Amino acid sequence: MMNNQEEVDLYRDTYVRYLGYANEVGEAFRSLVPKSIVWFSYALSSGYVLADTVHKGVKVYQADATSQRTKNVLLSTSDTLIWQTFASIIVPGFTINRICAAVQFAQRKSTRTAFKKPWISTLIGLVSIPFIIHPIDHAVEGAMDVTYRKWTGYHPKAPLCGIKHE
Repeated sequence: MMNNQEEVDLYRDTYVRYLGYANEVGEAFRSLVPKSIVWFSYALSSGYVLADTVHKGVKVYQADATSQRTKNVLLSTSDTLIWQTFASIIVPGFTINRICAAVQFAQRKSTRTAFKKPWISTLIGLVSIPFIIHPIDHAVEGAMDVTYRKWTGYHPKAPLCGIKHE
């Protein structure tokens, strides 16, 4: 029975994955909390990215007994690091930041007092997170396929955005 089950990836298939979204939450709260809290959220996300990168490198190191092991570990870790940096930190952090900034701009232009509450941009930023995750993951996956992966010839066994190949 255990042989038929797929391996659970701690960094992709469990709640640990949500640590990668800490910076989006930080960006959503940027207007309400000290900047140090926002930067801490980036530290959490960066820690998640580095842990996943090391994890993927160790997996390749343990599974690869070929003379290309060092090269394969380097390709795996660099691919994971680049993908995670863009898909978990840079693009979503920028996206939530700009969503919240747009809401705040609209709030400044609005004459409706109810719309000027400082927590509204935070709420809209938080609500936006689930809607941006998959499109960003897939866009980064596609961008990696036509740039870095094309240049290096390295392609992970499964897309990093979680789509399972049949």
